[in-house]
Amino acid sequence: MPQLLTISGSLRSGSSNSTLLAAAARVAPSGIEVTPYTELAALPAFNPDLEENLTAVPEAVGHWRTALAAADAVLFSSPEYAHGIPGALKNALDWVVGSGELVDKRIGLLCPSAASQFAHPQIVEVLTTMSAVVVPRATVVIDLPRRGLDADRLAKDPAVAAVLRGVILELFDPHSI
Repeated sequence: MPQLLTISGSLRSGSSNSTLLAAAARVAPSGIEVTPYTELAALPAFNPDLEENLTAVPEAVGHWRTALAAADAVLFSSPEYAHGIPGALKNALDWVVGSGELVDKRIGLLCPSAASQFAHPQIVEVLTTMSAVVVPRATVVIDLPRRGLDADRLAKDPAVAAVLRGVILELFDPHSI
């Protein structure tokens, strides 16, 4: 069964990014297993000294790398902080630059705010530099309210559900690049 890993770039409880990803899991086509990765906060600050010594890589980093390696595709949703990628997400990506879990991995990127103009292209740039395959039609902005979102309500909204289902299908369509 194809595996989709979802990753929210926000650590905030009730995050619109996490809620959007939860809605995506609810509308995922049958036969695609969706697993949320919820441990970004557990990752220590990236340290190249630890990266070079494989026996010293922290356990949380090992779990992160294993989750990415097991996924057939990855769907991110991230806020923008101070015109940039949130630190926790950038740190997580730094931990897999050298180990290569995202090389040739199909990637989608959701953005729940049309006001986010800087982080979204920065994430695409970082992922592309890491040799991930960012699928253009799986990279969308869905402008949602910043607060009070409910995953069940989003999943029941026909327009939102259609976009989310379409994003997931694009991630697993070998002709979609």
